[in-house]
Amino acid sequence: MTVVFKKTPVLRDVPLHYCPGCGHGIVHRMVAEVIEELGIQDKCAGVAPVGCAVFAYNYFEVDMYEAAHGRAPAVATGFKRVHPDHYIFTYQGDGDLASIGTAEIVHAAHRGEKITTIFINNAIYGMTGGQMAPTTLVGQKTTTSPLGRDKDHCGEPIRMAEMLATINGSAFIARCALNSTPNLIKTKAAIKKAFETQIARKGFSMVEILSPCPTNWGKSPAEAMDWIADAMIPYYPLGTFKEV
Repeated sequence: MTVVFKKTPVLRDVPLHYCPGCGHGIVHRMVAEVIEELGIQDKCAGVAPVGCAVFAYNYFEVDMYEAAHGRAPAVATGFKRVHPDHYIFTYQGDGDLASIGTAEIVHAAHRGEKITTIFINNAIYGMTGGQMAPTTLVGQKTTTSPLGRDKDHCGEPIRMAEMLATINGSAFIARCALNSTPNLIKTKAAIKKAFETQIARKGFSMVEILSPCPTNWGKSPAEAMDWIADAMIPYYPLGTFKEV
């Protein structure tokens, strides 16, 4: 029996620039498939971040914006206010969303903006050389924390899903992971639920996704998947934190 895998037309048939074992390509496909399944391709747009996914606009067959670092929720807000009958998603990493863009994401949720955010948490700054991020785990070694993140000096990693779930304007907040087949299935389901939340005009929606970064973690792709399970998930528990 021959199994034929069909690529969704919402994802362009071009090579991705990501490192081997990176999770961005997996999530790109999930987002594209969800857009196709919901039939919203002609009324959908995305906002690319500054970070490893800075060239995301090359991969999606929908209108795409490029935002200044951390400002994707502000750009998405502008689009949604002008085109309330259209749908928009921001695609952001932990440096873009949880560091320089913290104010934008918090206030977009606070206003209950009817946008969807896909948040990639790989616990490190990927594009700029593997520095410590707000999401870097205590004890994790990076180029700027060679001895491991010091809790007393740097504080603990920020849990964005839990924080945004406390905001009244948030309608759907979930955290998923890419480290196993069951978790991949749950991740795509959460992405679909986030878009459905926007379609129903319930409020702000975000899916945080624990994703591997083998290059900057100094691990093989297989080891990186194991590290998500062994190190990240215990601190960043999976699940739905809010659903209206």
